[in-house]
Amino acid sequence: MTFKELIKKIFFIEIIGGLALTLKHSLSPAVTRQYPEKRITPPPGARGLHALTRNESTGEAVCVGCGLCAAMCPTNCISIYTSEGEDHKKIVDRYEVNTLRCLFCALCVEACPYGAVLLTPHFEYSGYSRSEFIYTKDRLLENWDKYMGGAKSREYFDKFWTPKSADFARVDAKGSESGVNQ
Repeated sequence: MTFKELIKKIFFIEIIGGLALTLKHSLSPAVTRQYPEKRITPPPGARGLHALTRNESTGEAVCVGCGLCAAMCPTNCISIYTSEGEDHKKIVDRYEVNTLRCLFCALCVEACPYGAVLLTPHFEYSGYSRSEFIYTKDRLLENWDKYMGGAKSREYFDKFWTPKSADFARVDAKGSESGVNQ
């Protein structure tokens, strides 16, 4: 051990330097900003609060209870409870999303073949208990009405929902491609 290292150990040079730095920062004014200083508008296609799509003509949920969204979810935050109705048709009794467990990865949105699940651009929500973050079928439909209803939903599906039927082409006997809906 050198003489310089011995002096550092005896007089706690590193500790005194750290305390001096702490004192310097504690005497400077705080840089606290009040939220929300400026409202943030999320970019188009941002992943926020969940919603269940509502059919415009009937007002019912588009979800058929296939369970693909729950199967794709890496955190198992989606629970779907179905029963059998008339004509052996599946009826969605309960649909729940626990947003405290959700990663907002949008795999559920991509997995749904009906476009029944989506993530709205609304991202500022809070609550005082855990139960406020478990969204039921009714609350998810309310989210659709509040954040995505009307023209906003059509714009969302036009821009971000793929594939569209125009993306699929048929090849006729001559070998030329033609769109499905022509």
